[in-house]
This record gives sequence, C-alpha cells and structure tokens, in this order.
Amino acid sequence: MNAPYPPPPPPPAAGRDRTTLWGVLGIVLGLICCGVLGIVFGYLSLRDARRYGQSPVLGYLAIAFGVINIIGTAIWRASGTYPFWKNG
Repeated sequence: MNAPYPPPPPPPAAGRDRTTLWGVLGIVLGLICCGVLGIVFGYLSLRDARRYGQSPVLGYLAIAFGVINIIGTAIWRASGTYPFWKNG
C-alpha cells in the first residue's frame, strides 16, 4: 500500500526579495557614517528575511553596527577629541 505524497510547500510571497540589499546597506552605513540609518536598514532586512524565509544574519549585523556607531560616536564626542565639535 502506497502512502500519498505530502502536499508541496507554498510558493514564496509575491514581490521582490531585498533582504540582502537592506542588510548590506545597513552594514555599510552603520560602519561608515550613519548609525541610525544602519539600524533602519537592518530592521528592513529582518522584516524581509521573515517575509521570504531568508537568513536574518545581515539584519542583525546591520543593527549591531549601527548601535556600535552611535555609542562610539557618543563616547568620542564626550571625550572632547571629536574634530567637528566646536567648543566655543
């Protein structure tokens, strides 16, 4: 007696998968200039990763680098050696 085959998995959601795009943009911007934009693009990467069943690693890295950028910049400014900060 043969058992029936299981049903095929559902097709991926319609639309374009931009998980990698958002993740790479978030990492680059989080490392180089804008921690806030790194966090935003990291969130977009996580959202698309959940939607399309992709790996969320790039999104987590983008958020982590954005937070590190914000904290590092705050410490740098508080130390008084930030080159673009005029103290009067």
